[in-house]
Amino acid sequence: MTRALGVLGDKSPDDEHDLEDDEERSHMLAELFYANRRRSARELFDAPSSMAGCGSSAARVWPGVLFLLSLLGAYHLGRNGGGHKVNANDAEEGEYSHDAYPGATFTHEHLKATRKEGEKILSSLEEYYFGKDQAFNMLMTPWAVVWDFGATAPGKRDRTAKLVDTMARALVTDEQKTFLMGGIGSSVMAGHDNCHYDSYQTQMERLWQPVWEAAGMNFVFQNAGGGGGCGDSHRNQHFCVKQNISPDVDIVHYSFNNTEDDGAHVEQENLIRWTQMLPKKPIVHILSVGKEDPASNPNHPFHQLVRYYAVYGHNIFGMRAALERGGHDYDSEKNREVDPFDRFGPGYVGDGYHDTTRYGELEDDAVRRDSLGVVMRSTAIPGPLGYQVASDAFTYVYTRALLKALDLIEKEMNDGKDPRDTWSASQRRVIVKEDLPKPKYCDPEYCVVNEPPECLNYELPTFGDGGAGVEVPDGDSNPYKYKNQNWTVWHSPTDLWYMVDGIDKGYYEHRDDKEMCRHLGACGGMTAQTVTDGMVVFRLPKMSVGLVIICGNGEGWADGAIGMFIKNDNIEISYNTVPLDRNEMDVFPDGKCARVMKRFPTSGRESQTPTVSPTESPIGHAYLAVKVLTDMPSPVLISHVITL
Repeated sequence: MTRALGVLGDKSPDDEHDLEDDEERSHMLAELFYANRRRSARELFDAPSSMAGCGSSAARVWPGVLFLLSLLGAYHLGRNGGGHKVNANDAEEGEYSHDAYPGATFTHEHLKATRKEGEKILSSLEEYYFGKDQAFNMLMTPWAVVWDFGATAPGKRDRTAKLVDTMARALVTDEQKTFLMGGIGSSVMAGHDNCHYDSYQTQMERLWQPVWEAAGMNFVFQNAGGGGGCGDSHRNQHFCVKQNISPDVDIVHYSFNNTEDDGAHVEQENLIRWTQMLPKKPIVHILSVGKEDPASNPNHPFHQLVRYYAVYGHNIFGMRAALERGGHDYDSEKNREVDPFDRFGPGYVGDGYHDTTRYGELEDDAVRRDSLGVVMRSTAIPGPLGYQVASDAFTYVYTRALLKALDLIEKEMNDGKDPRDTWSASQRRVIVKEDLPKPKYCDPEYCVVNEPPECLNYELPTFGDGGAGVEVPDGDSNPYKYKNQNWTVWHSPTDLWYMVDGIDKGYYEHRDDKEMCRHLGACGGMTAQTVTDGMVVFRLPKMSVGLVIICGNGEGWADGAIGMFIKNDNIEISYNTVPLDRNEMDVFPDGKCARVMKRFPTSGRESQTPTVSPTESPIGHAYLAVKVLTDMPSPVLISHVITL
């Protein structure tokens, strides 16, 4: 059964008089009244005594309060007595109350232009996918939970409300000039085996940019994906969400399809909870490119998390499921007796609906055109045509949410309200750990916290804030000021064609625009090998648990972190100048990382805060030091310092 969606926010007849929605609007009016009443009271108390005595403040304030009371009463009268509804489009442009709020960067002109561009994108995608029904099936339904912007069921309603709220806040916050998304993940997220230009993030930037430009803003999608060449996985990288991408993101994408196993629900729940402690409380959406349909197993932990954290907007999109929902019979092609073929096989051109991407249709070169028509580069990593489906689905859903947000913003304007009073960043509710539900899978010690983990990640790329920092060797606050500290930063050399498929390399290597193929990733770390390198001293950020992890690439050492850190007698690892007990260390969260402290020490010098320097002056930070005791056959490399 298919369903056609028209204008964003269309409801079924049963939803037209949804009592919950009416009560919510009534509640918003009441909240506005009481907020103004509180503000009026403050103005009266703060007014100079001479003005208070003559009643001038009250004369200015109370007419507005009475107006809000009448507005609230009129709303209920219209609701209960069949009052006349006024269409927002019937008002003259000069009547919009946004004119009463000078300084607002998002004007009604911006609103109209943004709506026009948003509707244009929806129309173009619906035409491209053969109509509204087909577009709905391929872009809105292949999620763990189908998107429904007219939903009344609590879970679906809460999920869409969070997405709409995210769009509204971005639009009306005067200080926000960029709608920012960020992705963490493996090669799928990085776009490996393709030109970087053909990854789904860059495709989405090009597709969605006109909408945000119409709003007077920019759209940026930070791609912090990295392959497995540095030894990373979902287990350690999700700890670094605050550094790998900007902590100021509006939406976070996650894709570790080709590295995670069934145990990844712990990491996914950690990420969902930690991101709610970031400034914009970003939504986490997962890109899945495997065979499994995200909606096929409601009992799977991944699916359970989608439902459990609906109020935070969480959902999973399935790229392959999107193509299958379009109705093309892939199984008959794969199983036929004569010339069977698999469109999801490595390098196959055409998805059964299109032979190349939309921008590939403009290519004159047949080789490049066919390369852009590849669905899967390998069994695990999409090609440009596969990535286009992901870009289209995210853009389609997000644009519907944005148009819904525009409707709500316009209603505020027409009702004489400043939208910034409802949706600006200053009005965003602060979330603390007690506000989140009880953890379903993750360790409460690490996931019931008021701040996300901090991470110093030497690998590239990173877009956010590093947590720990290397202390200046001769700095007064360095507890090892008079010690030898000569560790150096290293990054792996990568050329232009690193992780680019051979077909695209052959096409671009003699062209002036070949830089569009370059990927951003590189391994890196702080490294040392000899006694003359001495030590590296990390100044640790504020911690709530006392968890300290160091990671390395393990190259040249047996058993990864075990050989490089835990059983390496050539180095000494100290916390607050006290050597740590190796017997208390373990491999965590994955093979390249050593958990050198599980939590704060409760006794001894190392438990004392602040640390004391050689001159006995107090220092307000904890410190981690790694010292080379004897020369080593292979260098030690620290790629990450993770703290919580």
